[in-house]
Amino acid sequence: MNFSSFAEFIAMGNHGVYVWTSYGISLAVLILNVVLPALSRRRYLQDEARRLRREESK
Repeated sequence: MNFSSFAEFIAMGNHGVYVWTSYGISLAVLILNVVLPALSRRRYLQDEARRLRREESK
């Protein structure tokens, strides 16, 4: 594709809103697919450490 200016590239032939929104949503989903499992793992490890400390203190 050839665009004569950066503004024309952003506009994407008057479809820019849809194109860039779909890119944004896709990027957000990809980021969430990395971040949420990492947070879940961290929370699980903290819970397990807390459980082990409780068991040791009994």
